[in-house]
Amino acid sequence: MSRGGLARCIIHVDMDAFFAAVETKEQPSLAGLPVVVGGGGNRGVVASASYEARAFGVRSAMPGVRARRLCPDLVVLPPRFELYQLYSERLHEVLASYTPLVEGLGLDEAYLDMSNAGELFGPPASIASALRERVLTEVGLGCSVGAGPSKLVAKLASKAAKPRPARSGPQPGPGTVVVSEPEVLGFLWPMPVEALWGVGPASSARLHKLGVTTIGQLAALPGEAVSAALGKAAGQLVYSLAWGQDPRSVVADRAVKSIGHEETYPVDLAEREELERRLVAMADSVAARVRRHGVVARTLTLKLRYGDFTTLTRSHTFERPQADGPNLWTAAKALLASLELRDGVRLLGLSASGLLPVESSPGEQLQLELDGLSTGSTAGRSPAGVRERPTRTAGPAWTRATGAVDAVRARFGPAAVGPAAALAGQPTPSEYGQATPPGGPGRLGVDD
Repeated sequence: MSRGGLARCIIHVDMDAFFAAVETKEQPSLAGLPVVVGGGGNRGVVASASYEARAFGVRSAMPGVRARRLCPDLVVLPPRFELYQLYSERLHEVLASYTPLVEGLGLDEAYLDMSNAGELFGPPASIASALRERVLTEVGLGCSVGAGPSKLVAKLASKAAKPRPARSGPQPGPGTVVVSEPEVLGFLWPMPVEALWGVGPASSARLHKLGVTTIGQLAALPGEAVSAALGKAAGQLVYSLAWGQDPRSVVADRAVKSIGHEETYPVDLAEREELERRLVAMADSVAARVRRHGVVARTLTLKLRYGDFTTLTRSHTFERPQADGPNLWTAAKALLASLELRDGVRLLGLSASGLLPVESSPGEQLQLELDGLSTGSTAGRSPAGVRERPTRTAGPAWTRATGAVDAVRARFGPAAVGPAAALAGQPTPSEYGQATPPGGPGRLGVDD
């Protein structure tokens, strides 16, 4: 299609079955097998499903128990979010080489504003094809690319470019789909109304009562009727989108607000030592991701959910920002000590927030000293008896050691080196439930 067909050129890049594809690349023996990431145990939820698994009806966000019923030969793998983050960083290096106007959506998708790049990179179809080829070559994974005059159209175009699951094996999609301005309404109107941003189950039910099942049928209604059905604000938004009007801009350099990790266990854990071991690994993982983002954290938050779904959070704010696993772990242990375990823990999570550029952090590293902890801590306050002091391991030597660990992981993967205290009692793949990275650059959702 000609460059003239897209005065405004928005591109949406979406990785194909990202988590499952990463695992297959790392373990080539999985190629061609129905693979899911997450979904182990009785409580796990599928985070990502390969196209071979999708052919059996397995989908992201599906309970693992149901997924295994649909596909008895399903290969269930534990999530490795540090590994997926590394691949995501490679993806964003490719995207950033095209334009600084990149808006990341989690680990596996992004918008690019290429409106002023025609003379440098060519027409939208050429940009989309070249971008897809570079991701395949430099990241080693497949992606689908959509281009259009708005975010709405670009995202729906990338979805239309996706492979299709089939029992005989995944059927390749077009890979790239470009929708020019004159083609927008013809592209949108045959789609189900649920394809529009802002139309969820409740809104679609109201529209179905009006006999509206497609975007075209919605566009044919008077705007007042749509507002009456959905409310004024929501109705106006949805009606505008149905006519292809989406002025949202690509927001580059969206700041990361928190970085964290949480795990849901197939069996409630009641042993404090076991929970502490898992916290060691979480603290080390969160600290590594904090450092990779070039930031330090002012606040650490522990999240704990009991078997009856009662959920508690406890937070500690450091006097000086932190980015080292031992310091996060010491704070996390103190926060856990402030809570009773009752009959067992269903979910445990740890997140770092109050993120600041590392340049603004004092050079002196700190460690927490625990003294007379009580169990009456409240959310947002430090546990009693926690005070910070400079650690003897602070300084250039510790910084070099941390840098060496990060370098090893960057070359050989996140599991290449880790804290010894986390080794005992680590779960096997079959024991994993759902692990999700709350906040941070990622989000767990439908993995296309």
